[in-house]
Amino acid sequence: MASDLPKFFHLHLISDATGETLSAVAKAAIVQYSQVRSIEHVHSLVRTKRQLDRVLQEIESAPGIVLYTIVNTELAESLELHCQALKVPCVPVLGTIMQVFESYLGAPSTPTVGGQHVLDAEYFRRIDALNFTMAHDDGRLPDDLNDADIVIIGISRTSKTPTSIYLAQRGFKTTNIPLIPSIPLPPQLEKAKEVFVVGLVASADRISQVRRNRVLALADRDLSEYVDRDLIEEEIAFTRRLCSRNGWPVIDVTRRSVEETAAAILKQYHDKTAMAGSN
Repeated sequence: MASDLPKFFHLHLISDATGETLSAVAKAAIVQYSQVRSIEHVHSLVRTKRQLDRVLQEIESAPGIVLYTIVNTELAESLELHCQALKVPCVPVLGTIMQVFESYLGAPSTPTVGGQHVLDAEYFRRIDALNFTMAHDDGRLPDDLNDADIVIIGISRTSKTPTSIYLAQRGFKTTNIPLIPSIPLPPQLEKAKEVFVVGLVASADRISQVRRNRVLALADRDLSEYVDRDLIEEEIAFTRRLCSRNGWPVIDVTRRSVEETAAAILKQYHDKTAMAGSN
């Protein structure tokens, strides 16, 4: 019964790397229990017995669920034995996945601490994409638009910048262009044939609400037209007409998080890339 649930619980995330994998898994689980508050204890870069001992002391002080990703078998066994003694659940988050890989491939894994964060070509590609995206935010176009992987267009407050940055962190050079019906588009945009362009829209109610919050920081200016719902409807219609004319996909971000918007963009991007490759 929901009434029997505790008001809060302790959650220990123990990793020998940055802990990003654990945080993502924990977040996906925690949202299923929104009525209970989680107190997260993040223990990253745990690679020695001394470091683990400090973590074990914290678990003793605040018992709760323990999730871990530690490739050192001695440290992992010590952690599990300690949790058994405390009678708290201890879960190797990647354990089941690695068992499937080993069974299917017929070979054990090669333990690599923080292997997903090595400074390889993929890592530097992400850094390059992030630098590119930050330099070409909010209408600052590159000299050659085809240098970008993705171009995001949309009216004000459709999450263009945060979505661009998220895509950059995934390794995609992204630029975004604000749409204002009274201002002509950069001529190179409609001439660009190779680059992937996508339009973002949202409901007029959401945009108006977000813009009103924005106006609070700009109280010295008359921005009544900026938050006018009817005018926003016209801006949205302008975006849809523009995208329809050019064959650009449109994504409604009204009920999407930045991560969900980025995923939808990448699906469209990969579909287009696959189609171009087959021609």
